[in-house]
Amino acid sequence: MDKDYSKELSVIEGKPSLATITHDISVPMETMPNKAFYIALSVTLTFLGIGAFCLILTFIYGIGLWGNNNPVGWAFDIVNFVFWIGIGHAGTLISAILFLFRQKWRTGIARFAEAMTIFAVMTAGLFPLIHVGRPWLDGYLLPHPNQHGLWVNFTSPLLWDVFAVSTYATVSLIFWYVGLIPDFATLRDRTTNNIKKLIYSVLSFGWRHSNRHWQHYEMVYLILAGFATPLVLSVHTIVSFDFAVSILPGWHTTIFPPYFVAGAVFSGFAMVQNALIFIRKVFKLEYIITLDTLEKMNKIMLLTGTIVGYAYGMEFFIAWYSGNPLELFTFVNRAFGDYAWAYWIMMTCNVFSPQLFWFKKLRRSIPFMFVVAIFVNVGMWFERFVIIVTSLSRDFLPSSWAYYKPTLIDGGILLGSFGLFFTLVLLFTKAMPVISIAEVKAVVDGSQPTHHGGHE
Repeated sequence: MDKDYSKELSVIEGKPSLATITHDISVPMETMPNKAFYIALSVTLTFLGIGAFCLILTFIYGIGLWGNNNPVGWAFDIVNFVFWIGIGHAGTLISAILFLFRQKWRTGIARFAEAMTIFAVMTAGLFPLIHVGRPWLDGYLLPHPNQHGLWVNFTSPLLWDVFAVSTYATVSLIFWYVGLIPDFATLRDRTTNNIKKLIYSVLSFGWRHSNRHWQHYEMVYLILAGFATPLVLSVHTIVSFDFAVSILPGWHTTIFPPYFVAGAVFSGFAMVQNALIFIRKVFKLEYIITLDTLEKMNKIMLLTGTIVGYAYGMEFFIAWYSGNPLELFTFVNRAFGDYAWAYWIMMTCNVFSPQLFWFKKLRRSIPFMFVVAIFVNVGMWFERFVIIVTSLSRDFLPSSWAYYKPTLIDGGILLGSFGLFFTLVLLFTKAMPVISIAEVKAVVDGSQPTHHGGHE
């Protein structure tokens, strides 16, 4: 029996026309924000204002306002840095890697995931700058000649972060912008506002939807996808080296790079899913961001959550098998010491809750997957807290042991980071298409040639 391969291409529910798709994706940018948008924006701006106020106090009075102590010199600042870098991983994974594997279901979520990567990296980049205590001297992190004859320490993993994160942000930004060019041209042709038309004309680089333009576009997009893919592995691997190259028990281990990468993809997918559940409902895009797409994201979260759980178990096994009493004490202390509460929150959220996705009914339940994704992000934040704080709070000398307690300033800066991230997300939904118009049109029924067993 002949097989209709055109049906395999479509990941869009129903049979919407191309004009309908263009209209539905463009509507948020062509209409004034409603009351709900302004309420949401006022909440995120309030959070951002609280964070900015706490940062101003920090710059005036110093990081003594934080809960950092001796020996816990790294605390909320680096916990937040690693957390937000992890959030930014899903965007490149969804866009670049799934594009290279020709996964059509990515088309409805790739654009938003790419934007979320940019916003998460911007948020993460603040924390290495402020945790040094003197942010006005951050220019010395860049290797440039100066009158003092000072050069950066190229053997420091903290400097590797500067290069890795800045490279990742640059490539992700270019990759995101290249994908936007055809959509800017579509918006240019639709708008009747002369100012908007001018802006979209500049942003679209004279795109005319010609065959030659599409050929160049697809070639560049493929090259950028191939270039961005190794960055998914390299960036969080280098971030993990901040810990792995030290001699501290619990950090000095080769499992950290793959463990950090899996955890980053895990938390990134959860954050993307949380936001998309709202976006598909608010903008009435359920037929593009389908339940099948969300289910596939849940399967990836199940896979990466299982990998993370395996890494937790292997850490204990390696500590026991090594015969090193200091290493074994570190992990036993994590699970049963003063910070046991944080460890078991991490285990519950990251290991146990995603396993419920083995059941299809739960995997396809919107409220359930939303709650689990929130649990995952809470658990991944606590994972970074457990790794950093519990290891530092118990130094080699018992006389140096101390219990870390965050202050209100720490909490305010954390709240401000979420305020910055979600403020950027909200502004993005009204300024640019949250879904790629061109890519979605390419996977609609009838948009590609059909073949029936070799016959027309």
